[in-house]
Amino acid sequence: MTELQDHRLPELIADTSISSYAETVFGHLRRADQRRWAAAYVLGLLTTPGRKSVRRLAAQLHAGPTAAQSLHQFANASPWDWEPARRELLRLTESRLQVRAWTIGVAVLPKRGSHSCGVHQRFERSTGRTVNCQMGIGLFLSSDTAHVPVDWRLRLSKEWHEDEELRARTRIPETVRHCSAAEHALDLVDSLAPFSRREPVPVVADTSHHPTSGAHLATELTARGRDCVIAVPHGLRVVPEGQRVVAPGSPDGVLTAGRLLQLLAPKGAVATAAGLRHGPQRGDRLVSALVRLPGRRGVSPGVYRLFARRRPGAQGVGRVWLTSLVRPPLHDLLPLVQAQSGTVAALADLTENYGLRDFEGRSYPGWHHHMTLASAAYAYHRLIAGGRAAGAVGPGSQLAWSKSMAL
Repeated sequence: MTELQDHRLPELIADTSISSYAETVFGHLRRADQRRWAAAYVLGLLTTPGRKSVRRLAAQLHAGPTAAQSLHQFANASPWDWEPARRELLRLTESRLQVRAWTIGVAVLPKRGSHSCGVHQRFERSTGRTVNCQMGIGLFLSSDTAHVPVDWRLRLSKEWHEDEELRARTRIPETVRHCSAAEHALDLVDSLAPFSRREPVPVVADTSHHPTSGAHLATELTARGRDCVIAVPHGLRVVPEGQRVVAPGSPDGVLTAGRLLQLLAPKGAVATAAGLRHGPQRGDRLVSALVRLPGRRGVSPGVYRLFARRRPGAQGVGRVWLTSLVRPPLHDLLPLVQAQSGTVAALADLTENYGLRDFEGRSYPGWHHHMTLASAAYAYHRLIAGGRAAGAVGPGSQLAWSKSMAL
């Protein structure tokens, strides 16, 4: 096993809360020095303002002249397994939150150059620009108050799938191949489900910018016995179930989701404030329809519900959602919609304040190490410190850490 550069480490991190937390999450690491560097990295992410490069983390910790090199080596080169730490984050989050949903989040991490593992060109609809980036698919455990990441996948473009030199240089395992974001989402669910100690909760995702991912994700989750609530494009093809909808130009009964809900909008239920972030506007209506999904083999055996909100005077309906939950009252689904919004906000927080985009290494294991450490820091802030992590591990802890780390 690769040795870390700095051997004169403190016996204990000064902040006992961080020390205990790191021993819990990273207790599977065999060497005590690795566990202490994991604690140091998490502490640095929690307390370093601005960009979270390893040099800035080391400077914030006042950990000696070789600390930056050791932190970099721990994250990028040391061959430790990140999966046990993520399973521990799952266990810890389930023990402290009333988890309402498993939500899928997409992290677009801008990068300079072409050497970082998985970097590729991607068009971002939100900005109208093409960015050079890595793309991470994360699974979050969502409650009414917090959204905690517990596992990640790095999406590889076809170039990274096919170029053996690139794969060898960045240490991509043979089993890791190019696949869609929806396939990564399914893999995340499949990987974590055996380790969950709670009753299965719905999977929530946003596929509104892809024409077919939502239908694929919904049918695959249904086949696995998992409920889902998925944002889908207005153009998703559906077949109304149990009602005749007159629509010119659709003799085969197939309609787009947006068109179907628009036709049914006058019959929608009046929206209530429950689960709506800002509450409904006066006269807002929730529009719903039961549908099946057309495919190569006819229509899906399962029945799904489409729903959306329509505001008075608006053209068409708002964001369209597809769910396997056809029995609960429509308003009971709104908190699940808000779980996706909360995950988007958590991703922004992780990116800006917990170093999600700041990893400087280039390897596949290094990326996963950094994402695990950033997730652990965020989970500490949300679950242990009660949203007061910066204060809980503030100047006093940093000073004590610097005294024990100085060489």
